[in-house]
Amino acid sequence: QVQLVESGGGLVQAGGSLRLSCAASGSIFGINAMGWYRQAPGKQRDLVAAITSGGSTDYADSVKGRFTISRDNAKNTVYLQMSSLTPEDTAVYYCNARISSPATMFAEYDYWGQGTQVTVSS
Repeated sequence: QVQLVESGGGLVQAGGSLRLSCAASGSIFGINAMGWYRQAPGKQRDLVAAITSGGSTDYADSVKGRFTISRDNAKNTVYLQMSSLTPEDTAVYYCNARISSPATMFAEYDYWGQGTQVTVSS
């Protein structure tokens, strides 16, 4: 069984910073891309940032220059450093990872974390 566990959300004032972490655990053979999505109330879940196993990154236009995604392959962990936060960044942030495991005959599947709330006050 593969699990993604997020941490690091919370309440912060506008202009502040937060760092999210997401650790994958369980019977893991390999992890391909990892990423962060967010969903605000009444809106769809959108990609915030993604990183490949080789370290290539991609960001939503709204967070470029403010957010940085990184990963520690030895720890099966992905991070999202968020700076210059605004109230528009308020959302539930979800971790996503494409993982292969012996349980799936080494086929890759997308796994999701439970979500962590980020609230930015004005």
